[in-house]
Amino acid sequence: MVGGLPPSAQNYPAFWKGARTGWPGFTTVDVRVGGSVTFVRRSSGHGEPMPRDVRASEGRAQAHQRDAELGQELVGSADVVLVGCVKSKLSHAAPARDLYISPLFRKERAYAETAGDRWFILSAEHGLVAPEEILQPYELRLSTTPAAYRQEWGVKVVQQLHDVAGTLRGKTIEAHAGSAYIDPIRAGVTQAGAQLVEPLAGLTLGQRLAWYGLHMAHPQNHATPPVPVTAPPPGPAPDVSGLVGQLRDETTSRSPAEFLATSGAGLRMPGLYSWWVDSSGAHDLTVGLGHLVEPGLIYAGLAGATRSHSGRKSTNTLWGRIRGMHLGGRHNFSTFRLSLGAVLATAEDRSAIDEEQLTRWMHQHLRVIAIPVEDADTLEALETGILDALDPPLNLDKRPKNELRARLSALRRRHNQR
Repeated sequence: MVGGLPPSAQNYPAFWKGARTGWPGFTTVDVRVGGSVTFVRRSSGHGEPMPRDVRASEGRAQAHQRDAELGQELVGSADVVLVGCVKSKLSHAAPARDLYISPLFRKERAYAETAGDRWFILSAEHGLVAPEEILQPYELRLSTTPAAYRQEWGVKVVQQLHDVAGTLRGKTIEAHAGSAYIDPIRAGVTQAGAQLVEPLAGLTLGQRLAWYGLHMAHPQNHATPPVPVTAPPPGPAPDVSGLVGQLRDETTSRSPAEFLATSGAGLRMPGLYSWWVDSSGAHDLTVGLGHLVEPGLIYAGLAGATRSHSGRKSTNTLWGRIRGMHLGGRHNFSTFRLSLGAVLATAEDRSAIDEEQLTRWMHQHLRVIAIPVEDADTLEALETGILDALDPPLNLDKRPKNELRARLSALRRRHNQR
């Protein structure tokens, strides 16, 4: 019925989708790549479809031709493009897209910025990283880590993909990385119903560089490259006062546990948030800063704002920012987490930020308000007015300098250097 099966049949759900000459009159359901596929006769109105299970076997006939056809169909039309991190990095903190400086990564980045709806970096240290996230240089290489670490890392990355992209079912994920980065996520991605495409699998470094040269030189094979974005005329003034009122309404705040229990329902979108501290937590912050911090609202921010200069859409969401960066990340992944960690480490006379202890402290003493905002284009314009109205003590950007903020800046620099 199906003839010989090429390697792509063992790796890509897309092989089994659509009509093919090998099985006229049938369509496929319940595709389990590398395992089994269920064929269903297309109904002609004379009864129910009839399933036929076919065990996938590894035929080699016509493999190269079929793989080439599949590659032309999928490569460059991904929903998400993943790029592996590399050893060569800047010597200082930088946005992740700029931190890695090898010739291969630069070509991967140039390709990823035009080939998919969004792209991310697979970091051995941090998991899934958005291009604009600030990272410190690090030395960890995934290929040198124990198998248990890579397995845990893969589970984390798949969860992060869910956080930033929502359901993966039906999505195409194009991976440009070595097997050490792709193998740990392969099962999780395919089990979630996504198509995992590896256009550079098995190629040497020289062949990879040549592949990018060829494909970037022929953009018609890929998604249309971006064009300069002209900002639209300004619309009606946003309702800053209404949003400030919501961010100030402590009765709607939730503990971290209550926030996580939502599983992201209604929060996988852009928006604004405010963090609140109880009296005991405020005392801890006061000791660390040497300046009085009152119980109440201490920090406000946004997630997912469209970048005003480039017009590029952000992949961040309220759920991803608060769950992934604030409550589940590292201090060099979140400015709010860095501020808290630096202050608490000073209060307890510790030389370094203890990530696990910081997370426990946040669960014990903080509450959060998250306000979804559908129009990401308005968020950045809202931020200044909201911060002027709220004036949270731990916000540094766009706020006037005072003794407390000067002290906080000094503590943050100390721990950034470490």
